[in-house]
Amino acid sequence: MNSRAHFYCAHCARTAGFTLIELLLALVILGVLAAIAVPSYSKYRDRALIAQAVNDIAGMNVQLQQYLAENHHVAPDLSAIGASGKLDPWGRPYVYVDIETAGVGGARKDKNLVPINTEFDLYSEGKDGASAPPITAAQSRDDVILANDGKYIGLASDYE
Repeated sequence: MNSRAHFYCAHCARTAGFTLIELLLALVILGVLAAIAVPSYSKYRDRALIAQAVNDIAGMNVQLQQYLAENHHVAPDLSAIGASGKLDPWGRPYVYVDIETAGVGGARKDKNLVPINTEFDLYSEGKDGASAPPITAAQSRDDVILANDGKYIGLASDYE
């Protein structure tokens, strides 16, 4: 007979695998971690996209200011600086408005309905893709705007 006898151990049989309660507890823990991680990742991604739009607008503003200095008038559109069709991080074209051509009525306005720029407006319609001339309008709050003739570039909701 073999020196290692095989015998039945009731305790060993019970501890050989995971119980249903242990598996459910592991799933609950994973669910809680996912519930915490997904919104954090979403906020991080939104901040990264906004930062990209701010950088794009800042770069185009430099080019537009250079065009203005060289030609003594604002660019008629973004194609004048080679940015025609440039897309924002959400996949939509940046919006450029020559205020002289469009008139004050076509300009972006602050809470007092005063134009936020003197020469041109440059902005992204943001995550929702909707916008209105007053930056205080609900659909404009997520827009990434250029204001104060380039002294402010950021979310419309943060502009004061």
